[in-house]
Amino acid sequence: MTGPADHPLVAAVKPLVDAMGAELLGPEQAQADDVVLAWEGEDVIAVRLPQLSDSLDRILAALERRHGKPLAELDRRTKQEVVRTLEARGAFSVRHGVETVAGALGVSRFTVYNYLNRENGAKGEQSGPRAVG
Repeated sequence: MTGPADHPLVAAVKPLVDAMGAELLGPEQAQADDVVLAWEGEDVIAVRLPQLSDSLDRILAALERRHGKPLAELDRRTKQEVVRTLEARGAFSVRHGVETVAGALGVSRFTVYNYLNRENGAKGEQSGPRAVG
C-alpha cells in the first residue's frame, strides 16, 4: 500500500477537510470523536472535526475574504446578508454565536437580533397567513 498522503481517498477528501478546518490524522491516532475513513475495508485516514466555535471563526474569516474587507466595514444591507448566510450555516446555534457575530460586524447584539427578526418576519410574510390555534 502507498503512504496515506498518496492514497486516492485522502486526495479526494482533503479539499473538504481543509474547507471545514478539520485535521487529517493517521487512523491509529483516531480518538472517540474522530471520523475514520476506510477504503475497501481498510482504515486509511482519520478526520478530526473542529470545535463549533472554531468553525464560526473560520466562516467569519471566509466571509471577510469573500467581501474583501473586514465585516465591520460593510454597509447595513450587506451586513444583513451576512447574518442571513450565517443563520443558514448554523452560526447562531453556537454558544455566544450572536456575540461573536456582533463583534465581527461591529454592531450590537440587539442589531443582530433585529436582522434575524427582520429576516424571519419576511419569511413569514412570503408564506402567507398562518392558522392559529
